[in-house]
Amino acid sequence: MKLIAHRGNINGPNPSQENNPNYIDQAIQSGFDVEIDLRYVNKEFYLGHDDSQYQVSIEWLVEKNNFLWIHCKDFNSLEILSNISVDFNYFWHERDKYALTSQGYIWSYPGQQYSSKTVVVMPEKNDSLKFYSTEENMHMSNYECFAICSDFVNKIK
Repeated sequence: MKLIAHRGNINGPNPSQENNPNYIDQAIQSGFDVEIDLRYVNKEFYLGHDDSQYQVSIEWLVEKNNFLWIHCKDFNSLEILSNISVDFNYFWHERDKYALTSQGYIWSYPGQQYSSKTVVVMPEKNDSLKFYSTEENMHMSNYECFAICSDFVNKIK
């Protein structure tokens, strides 16, 4: 099962660092894929959940392509990625229960049904899933999904 660091978080939420390119690099170097929030403003790419915080180049995105799950935060980023010949893995959603990524994976809102093609997002926010936590580790039992996206990927076993 693949583990995806939500906005680069591996040991819990860290709002001051989320989507920071250096923070993303650290998560990748730690062995994880990363979900990033991407915007395309004035012909430039930016990372940031609510705002365009960190400018990144197309080269930066291409270099990390095999590790990125790109959440397009605006129509411009969605459109530009759909017209680039690089096989980025991107998606767009607001409050939808599911979104289909450009590579055919099902990105699920917390607490939704899942399958072997699904990315289970933030299982720590949903008590109904087979999930329990100890002080040191989080244990996922009977998960038959493609990946888990969490702020705590370093603790998921």
